[in-house]
Amino acid sequence: MSKYELCVVLNAKMEDEARAAELERVKELITRFGGTVTNVDDWGKKRFAYEVQKMKEGFYYFIQFDAEPTTPYEIENRVRIMENVVRYLVVKQNEA
Repeated sequence: MSKYELCVVLNAKMEDEARAAELERVKELITRFGGTVTNVDDWGKKRFAYEVQKMKEGFYYFIQFDAEPTTPYEIENRVRIMENVVRYLVVKQNEA
């Protein structure tokens, strides 16, 4: 199992409950494909450097998880089509 980090930027116009539900959906995707969520950092609402999909800000979440090498690919395929996800990125963390 390798360590990964998923950065998800959610639409800033979402209600708190809807945003929490969307974050839960992302965490469920990780566990469905055999990953284990180890930490979730909520960075809150941040302003973008430039407009993205006619939005100027979004909510940032960083999710650390352990998973097999095929899991990030599966997660990216599902997160890519989620309506309220503005941006996402999965990176492999260095084994220190």
